[in-house]
Amino acid sequence: MITILLFANLREEIGSDQLIISEKQEMTVQQLKEWLKASYCLQSLDRVMVAVNEEFVTDEEMIKAGDIVALIPPVSGG
Repeated sequence: MITILLFANLREEIGSDQLIISEKQEMTVQQLKEWLKASYCLQSLDRVMVAVNEEFVTDEEMIKAGDIVALIPPVSGG
């Protein structure tokens, strides 16, 4: 099981602040982004920052069962 934490517009697009993925046990961050795009029609994942277990990572980082992944979109304001 992989827990995905969602923030800002991603939370609004999906309608929840987290997702639980039980059917996939290991994948890269890039594979996770592609899966989310296909499963939830999310197009705004190219510029999100990703943290795995509270550490920022690159798209090549492996995610495994038990990990907590945070997807943090860019924030604008003024």
